[in-house]
Amino acid sequence: MSLIYHKHSNKLTCHYCGYTIPPPSACAACGHNDLRYKGMGTEKIEEEIEILFPEAKIARMDLDTTRSKYAYKQIIDDFEEQNIDILIGTQMVTKGLDFDHVSVVGILNADSLFSFPDFRSHERGYQLITQVSGRAGRKHKQGKVFIQTLQPQHPVIQYVINDDLKLFYNNQLQERKQYHYPPYSRLIQLSVVAKDVNLVNNMSEELAKRLRGTFAKDLLGPQFPLVSKIKNNYYKRIILKIDKSLGPQNVRHILNTEINNLHQNYRDENFRVQVDVDPY
Repeated sequence: MSLIYHKHSNKLTCHYCGYTIPPPSACAACGHNDLRYKGMGTEKIEEEIEILFPEAKIARMDLDTTRSKYAYKQIIDDFEEQNIDILIGTQMVTKGLDFDHVSVVGILNADSLFSFPDFRSHERGYQLITQVSGRAGRKHKQGKVFIQTLQPQHPVIQYVINDDLKLFYNNQLQERKQYHYPPYSRLIQLSVVAKDVNLVNNMSEELAKRLRGTFAKDLLGPQFPLVSKIKNNYYKRIILKIDKSLGPQNVRHILNTEINNLHQNYRDENFRVQVDVDPY
């Protein structure tokens, strides 16, 4: 898992387990010490905005600047009272904020919203862009929204531009029905967790084989997630698409039986199976 550089603390941090280290002074591979910081983080964007708009009063709203109890409210109050000209932030900026004087909104790297490996990524991307767009031009005033993208013809962006919620909704439902995703099914995620990666592989394959007889093509995996190791534990996941005709008691009985069988077969091993209903 990549570590994220935080300029204010001068630390590289893992956003999954909290592990932190100082940034290296030289490349571990070649030893060269000409290291440069690149990327699209809020701190980097703030630096660029300060160069482009030197006279503007700029503030940043992200996890780092809102750690203290009243920091979030203070930033909101300052922006509302127009003590801040430009507010840079993560997705928390979009949540339930209503400012009369906002006339321009920018969304950076919108493509990342649609490429996340989640069947709801288009829905969430549409929601977020619509929410952010709604921050500009309040109270019957015309505003401007700039969307940075490498795919201007992407269907989600076109739905937003054309304000076509109904067509977006119908297309999403059609895709969900075709591939048997919610609301036409329910999802259950099974995670096999252990410190030995070979053990995780063997157990997850065995569990999937046992369940495949019941769920057939509605079983996905087992696969390692994007982050497959957290605090020395390996994770491997199985996704089940549960047909609504199957009663919850029947599904619970099948899962309990097969998980108990797995524990019996590996009784001397230290592992666990996590069950998450509607995980996304």
